[in-house]
Amino acid sequence: MKLLFSMLFVALFIISPDLSKVRVDYRNAVHNKENTIKLHKELAVVDKSDSKALVAYKGAVSTLMSKFAMTTSERKVFFKEGATLIEFAVSENPESIEIRCIRLGVQENAPKVVKYRKSKTEDKQFILDHYNEISSGKIKEYIKEFVMQSKSFSEEEKKMIASKD
Repeated sequence: MKLLFSMLFVALFIISPDLSKVRVDYRNAVHNKENTIKLHKELAVVDKSDSKALVAYKGAVSTLMSKFAMTTSERKVFFKEGATLIEFAVSENPESIEIRCIRLGVQENAPKVVKYRKSKTEDKQFILDHYNEISSGKIKEYIKEFVMQSKSFSEEEKKMIASKD
C-alpha cells in the first residue's frame, strides 16, 4: 500500500508542469496559435489545488485560446473559464505580484466587449508598489520585461522600474 501511495505521489509530482518553463512558454504563446494550443494541453493537468501561479497561467492561456477559437460560443467559454481561473488565483493569493502581472496582461489585451478590465489600475499600482520587494531574480526580470512592453505603464513608470535593479 505504501508503495502504491509513493508511486502515485511521484506520478503526480512528475505530471505537474514546471513553473519556470511555463513562464517562458507563456511568453512564446502570446502571439502564436500553435504554442498556445501546446501550452493549453500541458496545463490541462493543473487544477485549483496546484500552485496559484500555475492556475493563473492556465487561466491566461485559456483566454489566449479564445483568440484562436473558431466560434463565438467557443471564444466565450475559453475566455470565461480563463478569467474565472485568474480571479480565483488572485483571490487565493492577492499578494502575488506575478499573479497580478498575469491578470493585468490579460486585462490590457482583452477585447473591450468582454468587459474584463476592472482591476487594471489596481494591479498596475500593486506592481509599482511591490516591485522592490521581489526576492527572486527570475520573477523580478519577468515582471520588468512585462512592464517595459505594457501599455498600462507610462514612460516615466517604466524608467522607474528599469532603474530599480
